[in-house]
Parts: sequence; structure tokens; C-alpha cells
Amino acid sequence: MQENKKGNRTLTDASRLIIESMARAGADSFIGYPITPANLLYQYGSQRMPLMLAAPDEITTLQWMAGLSATGKVPITATSFPGYALMIESVNMAYMMELPMVIILVQRLGPATGTATCGAQGDLSLLRGNISGGHPLPVIATSSFEDCWTLSAKAVETAIKLRTPVVLLTSKEEVMTSKSFDMASLPEIKKTEQKYYDLDCEGAYKSYKPTDMVPDFLPVTQNKHQVRINASTHNQLGLLQHSTPEAMDNTRRLEEKIKQKAFEYIQYELYEQQDAEKLVVAFGITAAAAKDAVAQLQQDGEKVSLLIPKTLVPVQDVYAEIMDSYNKVVVAEENINNQFSEMIYGIRKPAGHSFVGSLGKMITPQQIIEEVKA
Repeated sequence: MQENKKGNRTLTDASRLIIESMARAGADSFIGYPITPANLLYQYGSQRMPLMLAAPDEITTLQWMAGLSATGKVPITATSFPGYALMIESVNMAYMMELPMVIILVQRLGPATGTATCGAQGDLSLLRGNISGGHPLPVIATSSFEDCWTLSAKAVETAIKLRTPVVLLTSKEEVMTSKSFDMASLPEIKKTEQKYYDLDCEGAYKSYKPTDMVPDFLPVTQNKHQVRINASTHNQLGLLQHSTPEAMDNTRRLEEKIKQKAFEYIQYELYEQQDAEKLVVAFGITAAAAKDAVAQLQQDGEKVSLLIPKTLVPVQDVYAEIMDSYNKVVVAEENINNQFSEMIYGIRKPAGHSFVGSLGKMITPQQIIEEVKA
């Protein structure tokens, strides 16, 4: 990204911000198979990362990422639903092996191959349940250019600190839209270092013995300690086991480390208006329309607040607490089945909750305004 000589504003897109942010945060390799609408991320990743491997398909992509992660690399990739569907088994593998990596998932209209050049917000339900056993895979959603910078770094930090795959959820409009942007407004990004096991420790290294819920890491490339990495049920040494107490405790820990440490990476914005009894909720690309809608509503004399959730998985109690404190809640997301509300409340939404959805087109501020006033 080259700055304009006349100032700090430059014409850029969110794909560049995401890749540059992740590189500064500690990601050092991009593995990918091109797919619309994630192609710009593939292009920039191949230019910016010290290591780039062009995989023959998405299954291979995740397998190579797992191998690199085991050697101490922090790999990233970018895909959309058809590619992610092929990755799910390997995502589960990396989750069980506790290998840090980030998958940038650019949403497009489904089902199946759907429409490659049409945006959507239809993958949240999939992401909430894509780990067998219902264990939470961290999912962080961007809603602005600023988010694409700060939350991309947060995704890398989360992957490294929790030793887990992380999904950065975005959409076609976010990553493919260019605009004039003030680069000076972006904060500095600090590289996240991996916590390594002390090589001088005596005795056998236990690949999955936790220190504060997360095992210390050793790459398979060092020669002093044996490292066992296992995608099947295993004990702390990494040895295959059926259902022993130690192995079951290890599997429980995979969920607990993410849920208990959620406070370290929970992200959301809440714009509260005093005495407001109405709340608009929107994430991702729809948050921009929600901001415009709330600004217009307030200008019209309506008292209304705005919630933009960004950490989507694991599900955060704070979202329900905020939503429950308002008499009328309008949730806007670019699908037709209100996936966010269902994630929070199940199939039975509280009274006073309504939904603004869309299929094949972005939600407008006017749609949100009309629902709030209805």
C-alpha cells in the first residue's frame, strides 16, 4: 500500500489491509487455492508473505497449513464456502492437534456454489457447528476497514495464544471494494510470539500438557524432544487412547480453553443512546447500513441504540444481556433465516424481536429504518 504524497489518504481495499495486518501480527505463510471472491487476498498474500504455496485444491491447502504450523509457522489462507466445505475435516484435524492458523472466509451467496459474485451473510450457522462435538471454533467478523486492520491482527493473536484455527469472517463487498482511506488512522500492530516449551527441561515433553489451559509449543523440527501430534483422541503425551479419563479431560480442555479465554479476544461495539428502548443489531457488511440507519433515526427523533457484534463464536452472553435490556430489537443480516438471533436464542425469539433480511442484495438503511419504526 503506497501512501499518497499529498497526505496519508490512499486508494486501497480491505484485502490489502487484512493481509498486511496479519503479516505484521505474526503470520508468515500463505497457502491457498484461488476462489471468487477471495482472489485479491490470494494475490496479496502471495506477494506479502515470506512463504507462499499454491495448493492444487482446498483439502491440500489445509493439510499443508497443518504441516507448516507443526514446524512453527503461522499459516493463513482465504476461501469462500465451496472451498471451506472441503476444508472442514482438516479444520477439525488442526483443532484437535492444536495447530494455530487463520482462515479468511469471504462469504458469498449459497447454497453450494451459489453465485460467486454475489455477497451474503449465510455462513454463521455453519461456523458455529463445524467442529464435531459442537466445540467452539473462534470466529471473528469484520465490519469496517478499521476492523480489517485490527481484527485481522486479533485473529492471528488468538490463533497463536490459544493454539487453534481461527476464522476471520468477512464478505465479498468488504474485501473487493476500494475506497480512499486515511492510513494514519490505523494503530501500530505488535507481533504475537509463540510460547515455546523450555528445551532444557528434563523428562519427556508432553505435547498436550496445558500451561494455563494451553500447551507450550515445540516444533517438530527441533531434535531434543519427541513431539507427538495427534488428530485422534489422545492423552497429554499425544498417545492414541480410547476414552480414558486423561484423554477425555484433554478433549474437554479444547472447548474450555476457548470459552474461558474468550474475554481476551471478545470484540463488539455498542453505541447506546440514553433512554433508548429500541436496539439495532448488525454484524459484518450490514453494520455499515445499520450505522447510517441509526444516525437517521436519531436525527428523526427516535431513541435507538446500535450493537455491532464482532466475536461471533463462541457465543457471548453479553449479547443476550444487551439485547434483553431493550423492548424492541431489530436484527439485520444478509440472509433469510436470522442466523444471529437463532444462535443467541434458538428457534424461539423473545417478544419484541424482529428481523430484516435479504437474499442476493445488500440490506439498505431504509429497510432497517422502516422496521424500527414499524
